Amino acid sequence: MSTKTGLPLGIDVGGSGIKGAPVDLSKGAFAAKRKRIDTPERSTPEAVADVIDQIVDHFDDVRGDSPIGITVPGVVTHGVVRSAANIDKSWLDFDAEPMLEKKLGHDIVLVNDADAAGVAELHYGAAKGQKGLVILTTLGTGIGTALIHNGTLIPNSELGHLELDGFDAEKRAASSIKDVEGLSYPEWAKRLQRYYSHLENLLWPDLIVVGGGVSKDHEEFLPLLDLRTKIVPAVLENKAGIIGAAHLAQEYHDSH
Repeated sequence: MSTKTGLPLGIDVGGSGIKGAPVDLSKGAFAAKRKRIDTPERSTPEAVADVIDQIVDHFDDVRGDSPIGITVPGVVTHGVVRSAANIDKSWLDFDAEPMLEKKLGHDIVLVNDADAAGVAELHYGAAKGQKGLVILTTLGTGIGTALIHNGTLIPNSELGHLELDGFDAEKRAASSIKDVEGLSYPEWAKRLQRYYSHLENLLWPDLIVVGGGVSKDHEEFLPLLDLRTKIVPAVLENKAGIIGAAHLAQEYHDSH
């Protein structure tokens, strides 16, 4: 399937699915229907790279000069994956960027999934036009975070792992914990209150954006929080990773 030449491609690697689409950065929207393939049962770097290759082939003319951004659910430093959430542990300390570039025959930019979502919300979503410090949190299996200061991403913040009352914060306040423990929204909101109060006391952000699947129910819990920082739901939902990856890839491409 051909796409208009010159559009960057975003690919979002998740625990259950690998999704990609070309992105029109003038609109912050997919330029063609998203392609999704199930994440391989054994999600090794090689197996995931094979699926990414299929998605790039699906949008065949992206093989040209168009940048490709790829997210992974893990910390990424200089192309090396340092942690592995919901993907095979063989990703740990794996130098993934050169392997993916060789497989795809194409330069790529590899980023953390929450960081990509934060960049998308900044440029096209809930944080558009926001100056100062924005913190995006994704409430899901764990808590992913992105820190953006005056439009610049500070990567790999991992603030879901702050210690809170003797616990890793995400082990108390992730939406998966709400489900496992059968917490009502008001009960869960008390834990979120503790978490977000701690975040704002440490970093004094100008805006907090709340993403993750549960953000569609934001009216059930965000109004229960009492913070000095404005806190709003994300607007791009599960499109944010792809859009942010494409944006970061284009940004890198333009500066090199």
